Amino acid sequence: MMKFKKGIMVGFLALSAFAGCAQPQYLTSLPPSQLNRPYTLAGGDRVRIIVFGQDSLSNSYSVDGSGNVSVPLIGVVKAQGRTAPQLADEIAGRLRGGFLRDPKVSAEVEAFRPFFILGEVATAGQYPFVNGMTVETAVAIAGGFGPRASRNSAQITRVIDGRLVKSPVALFQPILPGDTITITERYF
Repeated sequence: MMKFKKGIMVGFLALSAFAGCAQPQYLTSLPPSQLNRPYTLAGGDRVRIIVFGQDSLSNSYSVDGSGNVSVPLIGVVKAQGRTAPQLADEIAGRLRGGFLRDPKVSAEVEAFRPFFILGEVATAGQYPFVNGMTVETAVAIAGGFGPRASRNSAQITRVIDGRLVKSPVALFQPILPGDTITITERYF
């Protein structure tokens, strides 16, 4: 009976050793709410602001590294952490405060901030973001996997509520502007 129990124990140990060699199955450990929340502006974004009836104020504005846009007449406006409609409301409010009677303002993201890809890809670097991107499409934009790349998973570094969060993800994980993707090296 003792040999039987030892045999079962050895079998379980061998099975668990082989299970360690299996391909990792990552669930998205980034909060799912990150994908459904409205897009907020940050440094590197380009915003198209239209003030109806005021062609001199309507233009494309870059969000600077401090998260601000500089608009004629009203000066610096904080864009960091705001949605495009919230930015339009802020600009309209400031224009209403002594410059225009009833300003109608709209804002839309003209160009998203870039994403970054590092590690085992053909050409690591900074690339323009395109809506609907996944880790896999980001790898394709970077020229494909390098010869020693892990082709099953990656890591995403993302700013969430002002903090950097690093998380392992599957290749079908959607990415957001400003994300840094790291393709790790495989061991075998």
